[in-house]
Amino acid sequence: MNDRIFITAQDVAREAGVSQSAVSRAFTPGARIARDTRAHIIATAERLGYRPNLLARSLNSGRSNMVGVGVGDLNNPFFVQTLQLLSHRLDEAGLRLLLFPAETGGRPEPSIHEILDYRLNALILLSVGLTSDLAEECRRAQVPIVLYNRTTTNPDASSVISDNMVGARTIAAHLLAGGHQKIAYMAGTEGSSTNAQREEAFFSHLSQQGAAMPLLEKGEFRMEAASAATRRLLARPDRPDAIFCANDVMAIAAINVARYEYGLDVGRELSIIGYDDTPMASWPTFSLTTYSQPAARMVSETVRLVHNLQGMPSAHENVVLEGSLVVRGSSRSVTMKPA
Repeated sequence: MNDRIFITAQDVAREAGVSQSAVSRAFTPGARIARDTRAHIIATAERLGYRPNLLARSLNSGRSNMVGVGVGDLNNPFFVQTLQLLSHRLDEAGLRLLLFPAETGGRPEPSIHEILDYRLNALILLSVGLTSDLAEECRRAQVPIVLYNRTTTNPDASSVISDNMVGARTIAAHLLAGGHQKIAYMAGTEGSSTNAQREEAFFSHLSQQGAAMPLLEKGEFRMEAASAATRRLLARPDRPDAIFCANDVMAIAAINVARYEYGLDVGRELSIIGYDDTPMASWPTFSLTTYSQPAARMVSETVRLVHNLQGMPSAHENVVLEGSLVVRGSSRSVTMKPA
């Protein structure tokens, strides 16, 4: 039998000698209430063991102070890093993060009904595609959408990305400066805007410089698929002397295969470059040359958009931030000659 006694706002109001609405204001960020009165009410609540019912408050206000985050791949350390940053920044803004796994296989997006049932203040999609159904349902429910690390042509959504075109061109220029002749590109998930932009810019820059058309393999942004793609590339008679992988996860898989299965000296016999600059990229084991996405700034811009869209639901923006190339040991330097 459960003998637990739940303390209500009415109990706190009675004990503190204030109205129930004063108790509500004391626990509402930004509400107008005298500082001494707020302190008195909170002290009384703590003594009684009262905790405000956030779900009940959301039913009254129409919003829960929660921001939904749909994540397509929790195995990618770039998104784990992003979630940590998002959680911290949202907390500073008085908001809470609610995670909706959205695997890109059978379910390309979080459940529409789950999202709307929580009366979210906003929905952030981390590299998850936005369908027309989801966009329409969120528009009707007045739930703003912000895409992170993806772009969209939908006018009812905002986006925050790093400049994929500049990043891919910078990598192409770095490989050409290192004297590479047989270059390969390992693509991510087909249909993703990030992969499309990186692939287009990479191929375009090499073509403009008169370089040979790169070899193309698909790694799906995942470790196992990238390992298999690396084996196919390195088993070719015209084996590449450089591989640009569209994210760090694939690049780390490529390094492992090249080094431990083919005995190659990565950084001299074969250059491998990634994209993201995840924490593992700097490990001495990998020393991965990669294009660094400005995750902290991207998250700050995302939270800014969430805040702005709560006041102006139609004020959507498409934010593009420039990153930087981080050169480490996995790529041949400009002055280094091939083995």
